[in-house]
Amino acid sequence: MKKLLGLFAISFFCLAVYGQDNMLCVGSYWTEDEANIVMKKFSSEWNDLESWEQRALRIKKGITDGMQLDKMPKITGNFNPIVRNTRVMDGYIVENIAIESFPGFFVTGNLYRPMEEKGKYAAILSPHGHMKDKRYTDYIQWRCAALARMGAVVFAYDMVGYAESTQVNHKMPIALLLQTWNSKRVLEYLLSRPDVDSERVGMTGASGGGTQTFVLTAIDDRIKVAAPVVQVSAHFFGGCVCESGMPIHKSADHQTNNVEIAALCAPRPLLLVSDGSDWTRNTPRIEYPYIQKVYALYNAEHKVENVHLPAERHDYGYNKRTALYNFFDHHLDLNAGNIPYSEGYKEDFVTILPPEDLMVFGKDSPRPKNALEGDEAVMAYLNIKVD
Repeated sequence: MKKLLGLFAISFFCLAVYGQDNMLCVGSYWTEDEANIVMKKFSSEWNDLESWEQRALRIKKGITDGMQLDKMPKITGNFNPIVRNTRVMDGYIVENIAIESFPGFFVTGNLYRPMEEKGKYAAILSPHGHMKDKRYTDYIQWRCAALARMGAVVFAYDMVGYAESTQVNHKMPIALLLQTWNSKRVLEYLLSRPDVDSERVGMTGASGGGTQTFVLTAIDDRIKVAAPVVQVSAHFFGGCVCESGMPIHKSADHQTNNVEIAALCAPRPLLLVSDGSDWTRNTPRIEYPYIQKVYALYNAEHKVENVHLPAERHDYGYNKRTALYNFFDHHLDLNAGNIPYSEGYKEDFVTILPPEDLMVFGKDSPRPKNALEGDEAVMAYLNIKVD
């Protein structure tokens, strides 16, 4: 009787919490207390692999329908890469690169790759979070250079509206769609390279880059290993239009959250990195156990890990990076022995380059003449509208 009353209370509570008309789930959409109960409700809606995979299919459909992914141009190839300023560094090479996401719209970034040209390497997508010029920061350069020296081709690329991706404003209505599409195009560019092993593709980013990581991983099985950092939360859905400005979490017949979206990685290797000062502070108790339960359905409990750093804050700092190095080293068959090590990984072999040395476009090398300029021009070209 008590169990039945408990289930009734959970069901009634959840109807009140997410039975709202608005389909957007923005920011701290639930409180931590509410999310704890909702996760129990989610867990009661599947009990074996078949029922989970039925739910998983509905969640994937919610993502692709919610962001209107089917309205994007049908493009294969045609990356028209622009590669400039190749530099040989200490154990790695860095280049400035732009690829065409769709005609007239460019993904801008840097390509870090191993020194040697032998065989095929792993590939890693490296999106980033919210900051105007984050691609140029020392911590992104440390991470990408280290992974390249370990034996990966790494593409670090701009969030839409930041650094060199200024063809649109970051707060434009379809930022979520554009970022996901850009990531898809980066993935396909990497897979088109003769030096990339298609079975060893990873993706990692922190904060908004973590959102980009688990969203693409959820809908594209070509990502083989994922590491969203300081972002997977039961109650927080992302506070920016690029994360929650389109209805990917909720529709007339379903409700989900970023925990379940991250769980769609199963049974592929997944690393959750969390800390004690943001919306991931409950990961060891709430988010991680739920995802472990999903992985258990595939007998893949050993492929999901949580590194929780309760004394740290919202960043992709040294301890978070080095946890990633070990995880990707193991699951992408890299060579962490290429990184100097003495009671911890040493990143001082990396030369931190100034922003002007990492830019693809400039006064002497402007964007191609066919570049679309402005939110309206891009949305008109794509013929996509958001209510």
